[in-house]
Amino acid sequence: MKKLALIILWMGISALPVVAQKFAFVDTEYILGKIPAYKSAQGQIDKLSADWQKEIEGQYAEIEKLFKNYQAEKVMLSEDMRKKREDEIVKKEQAVKELQQKYFGPEGELAKKQQELVKPIQDEVYRAVKELAVEGGYAAIFDTSADASVLYASPKQDRSDEVLEKMGYKN
Repeated sequence: MKKLALIILWMGISALPVVAQKFAFVDTEYILGKIPAYKSAQGQIDKLSADWQKEIEGQYAEIEKLFKNYQAEKVMLSEDMRKKREDEIVKKEQAVKELQQKYFGPEGELAKKQQELVKPIQDEVYRAVKELAVEGGYAAIFDTSADASVLYASPKQDRSDEVLEKMGYKN
């Protein structure tokens, strides 16, 4: 009878889900901010973005100048000349919008450059977090950077510096 009770008790305990799970968090913004290659990549991306934005603003200024000149001369132009000038302005506007899409669109040059420069670094961070989770036996590691929805995280559970160490960076 005792053996049967022990077997039933053991089966009942083994059927219960494990309640004590280990959790931790990292701050990916903090981690990325400590990686010189990320800072360099971000600087390159910011410079490209500023250069492209300046180019686009210059073209819009040119279009604005053409439009003002057109408005001033409109009454003196023949119907054909007005139509020609209007078409020229519209074409230039379309070209600038296409250029904007080429540079800043979802699949534009800026997105490609970010993919090329930043994604490998983010992947390296992810691999280090995964390795830390496996080695530390964590059920989950949360990210507490800017847009995360973690309302409170104990500083004792922050593993950001350990991720940096796994990646070969000393803090």
